[in-house]
Amino acid sequence: MSPTSKDYLRQLQAVVDRVGTGQDEEKQRAADLLAEAVGNGGVIQAFGCGHSEALAMEIAGRAGGLVPTNRIALRDIVLYGGEPLEVLADPGVERRPEIARRLYDLAPIKPDDVFVIASNSGINGAVVEMALLVKERGHKLVAITSAEHSAGVASRHPSGRKLGDIADVVLDNGAPYGDATIPLPGGGAIGAVSSITAALLAQQLVTEVVARLLAAGITPPVYLSDNVPGGKEHNAEIEARYAGRIRRTA
Repeated sequence: MSPTSKDYLRQLQAVVDRVGTGQDEEKQRAADLLAEAVGNGGVIQAFGCGHSEALAMEIAGRAGGLVPTNRIALRDIVLYGGEPLEVLADPGVERRPEIARRLYDLAPIKPDDVFVIASNSGINGAVVEMALLVKERGHKLVAITSAEHSAGVASRHPSGRKLGDIADVVLDNGAPYGDATIPLPGGGAIGAVSSITAALLAQQLVTEVVARLLAAGITPPVYLSDNVPGGKEHNAEIEARYAGRIRRTA
């Protein structure tokens, strides 16, 4: 019998329920780190490669999200580093550890910034190197990864370490090995979940951070939609407080 969209929905709901209601201690610890940084004038730096870049987009620069957020992406080596566009055509670029140091140096990072890094596998060179560099430079680090997938594959970084080995707090996105949830009769699977559950975790963290800021008597620096009256002006006013600290690129 062929799989249907309802089959996927059932699989997805189970994973979302597990991720959304579990790991409370880890979520609270992660929110503490992020709220402390924002409260001290720091920025949340978000990084992910491939589909995990969606996590960085969920955190940085969207309606209902925190303004002091910045997305680091592989394309930054072209946009800000002057590298030729052809560099990004290499499908193995995210496996190159040296890319991470270039990205870090190009980003508007300050000592009081905190990092959120996403990688379903947690094994590729750029992600692991970025995590190592982040900790070497004294930043706190929250990782979002698949515990099951990461445990089932070897690191591609020369150190042999994985993202989850390095972070201060690790949040499991609940994705199965290979990410997809519905096996096919001839092999393979469909119905990936990691992007959806990572977005859920990101929004839960934002909610917890805002709660902490409010409890501390701090007005949360939160985006409105540009598509509501006054939204653009509201956002521009808050962004001005972080001039030179955050970048908004496509």
